[in-house]
Amino acid sequence: MKIENVSDTARWVAYYRAMETDRPDAIFRDPYARRLAGEHGEEIVANMKQGKQMAWAMITRTAVLDQFILGAVREGADLVINLAAGLDARPWRMDLPAMLRWVDVDLPGILNHKTGMLKDERPRCRYEAVTLDLTDRAGRRALFARLGAESKRAIVVSEGLLIYLTAEDVASLATDLHAEPAFCWWLIDLASPRLLKWMLSKWGDATQMANAPFKFAPEEGTGFFLPLGWRELAYRSAMEEAHRLKREMRGAWVFRFIGRFYPARRREQFRRFSGYALLERA
Repeated sequence: MKIENVSDTARWVAYYRAMETDRPDAIFRDPYARRLAGEHGEEIVANMKQGKQMAWAMITRTAVLDQFILGAVREGADLVINLAAGLDARPWRMDLPAMLRWVDVDLPGILNHKTGMLKDERPRCRYEAVTLDLTDRAGRRALFARLGAESKRAIVVSEGLLIYLTAEDVASLATDLHAEPAFCWWLIDLASPRLLKWMLSKWGDATQMANAPFKFAPEEGTGFFLPLGWRELAYRSAMEEAHRLKREMRGAWVFRFIGRFYPARRREQFRRFSGYALLERA
């Protein structure tokens, strides 16, 4: 598996978006994904254990987060802040209001690669790229303060970010985001401890060596964020959304069938094996 650093995970996910775009029944289209992923992204998927079979998870996540973002824009969001934006091309591929502001934040290497590759393309909205290491707390606080002062209602997106952080790092980020009253929503994807264990068994050695180990999967789920000022507004189960979008993993029907016989508490645990949550200020 050719992941050399954490930014390579963006190439991995971009290639999945390219795979979906190639389908005649694509649930979204990202005409920039293959260019951004490059040969390296394709190589990562080709060399990953069950690489192509796991595309459903990233494709489902992309589609569901698209819907959440558009919903926030309809609710009056004037700013999208995309943390660890990687090779996400939403400002170019989505139907967004021209006056919407979109700010991508990520490490210089991956973000400069993206903006360089798309320099001749026109974004659909007002776009800004900010190169910043998000572990630089002083730097991110200064950025959040600036953006908070320039917005009335912002949604923060951290797609694919939190799982690479420690619980302490996530709590610190949550606190800094909550310090800005204009940050109304926070869109995250969240793994359960059981999913984290499975991911480590499949890909742990490769991501550990690439300095991109999986870490964050709180036992309390979105309840982790409540003492930090964020409560769950909406939650969508990855398995349920994959079924709705017709992008399920092979054999998913077996889990659905067995789940019918579980007690309600166990079924809810199964729903929250992996999912996407829109948080709001508590």
